[in-house]
Amino acid sequence: MLAVVPFYSVCTKRKQYFLLPLICFLLIQNLYAKKVVPVTQSPLTGIALPADSKQDKRMLSVGAAKFLLDMQGKKNGTALKNTEVLYLPVLPDNNYTIDVFSTAAQNAGWQLTSAGEKEYFWLQQNGRFILMYFFTHKKEINIYFAESNQAPAGVNAGTQVQNDVPQPINPVIEPPVNNAPPEPQPQTQIQEMPVTPAISTGFKFSTTNFDDGWTATEQADWVEVTKGSIKVLLHYPKEGTIFPADPEPLTSAAWNILVAPHYSSLKNYKTAYINTYNRPYLGMGYATENASGKEVFVVLFRQGQTGWLEFVAPDKASFIQQYKFDPEAIRWDSESELMNPLANMTVYNKFAVDASDFKGKWTSDFTGIQQLYNVYTGDYAGMHMNQSNEEFIFGNGGTYNWKLLVINGMAGNAKFAEEKSSGTLSVPNNWQVHFTKIESGPKTFHAFWSCIKGARILNLLDAQNSGSGIYTKYGLAK
Repeated sequence: MLAVVPFYSVCTKRKQYFLLPLICFLLIQNLYAKKVVPVTQSPLTGIALPADSKQDKRMLSVGAAKFLLDMQGKKNGTALKNTEVLYLPVLPDNNYTIDVFSTAAQNAGWQLTSAGEKEYFWLQQNGRFILMYFFTHKKEINIYFAESNQAPAGVNAGTQVQNDVPQPINPVIEPPVNNAPPEPQPQTQIQEMPVTPAISTGFKFSTTNFDDGWTATEQADWVEVTKGSIKVLLHYPKEGTIFPADPEPLTSAAWNILVAPHYSSLKNYKTAYINTYNRPYLGMGYATENASGKEVFVVLFRQGQTGWLEFVAPDKASFIQQYKFDPEAIRWDSESELMNPLANMTVYNKFAVDASDFKGKWTSDFTGIQQLYNVYTGDYAGMHMNQSNEEFIFGNGGTYNWKLLVINGMAGNAKFAEEKSSGTLSVPNNWQVHFTKIESGPKTFHAFWSCIKGARILNLLDAQNSGSGIYTKYGLAK
């Protein structure tokens, strides 16, 4: 399958200019064309397939399927591996449905249950769990498989999978409510981690109780997230903690700045990393917590844009029970999916909104540049740019002024457009804000605050057109 890639072209003296990345993309697809092979059954599951079925082993196809399945896997609290891409023909009578596939799966010893969303299913057999995506096009049926590293949350024999994405349930300061079934407890009594009172910042809500039992509170240098005996500090960016370096000196520098001041008597300290494109960094050790005087097990972690996260547990066994892997056993060639539960903790930097919070000027800027080259000569063919600036100015009594400025086109011949609106805002609930007019009419956004050092970020997503689910972020203009 070939992805649709937007590109620009300029014709001059019968020469065609294309974006070089597009040409490279097409060449790569051609190189891997021979990696689409006929199959009679799924190599991963052993499930029989109809005649003329094919497996796509091309890197780009498998990568795209992996990305799609990983997003669903995270909702069930699992990491995935061994992605498989299959294309099935649409039969003349068009009767190869999910029910037909389910029968084939049962014949191979698999049980099929829903993964909580349309087109996603779980296959389970003797302790193995496979996440499946099943989608019917006019000309073919796409089936993607990926194997889970553990039992997905909510999957039991004969039951439907429940969506396990944490959701805020109560933004006020109250003890967290955990409706989940009780987890097996060791014989010794576990001391729950106390919740640190949130600091006062002038915003209505500084504590969030999530429906999965985690509680987040805003602190001066981090967001503190607690559940049971585990505490996680989502550190705000700090100078000297991220710089070009090998894993060990970088992790140790961050440890000395972020972690060491709060502990004493550090023992068995070590660092680790996994050699992957989005390299995770880990530091860990046993230390005495200055505030409580108790020895704890501490893990410092960062991957990609997560920032540094500090995990505090009464012992290593408690950490393993929560995150399902032993950090001291991590090697450079370990499965990077093991880090997903750690990286996912960043979603708890999330606080409710109130009408009284909306004050001042908040802006969001975007700049995108495309450099064009002659695919035949390599000569430079110009630059295409996209820039935008969006701003909200909030006044008294819930009033606001909104403006969007967009610049688009080739450098030296770019065009710009501007839109303006004004009206009043309201907060229908703690996670949405409604504006009486944005562009041509009223609009409601999903909304929440996230915290950084000494400030907050406003996150908005059009409730009627949520698209990819990526929120636009706005900062307070000075």
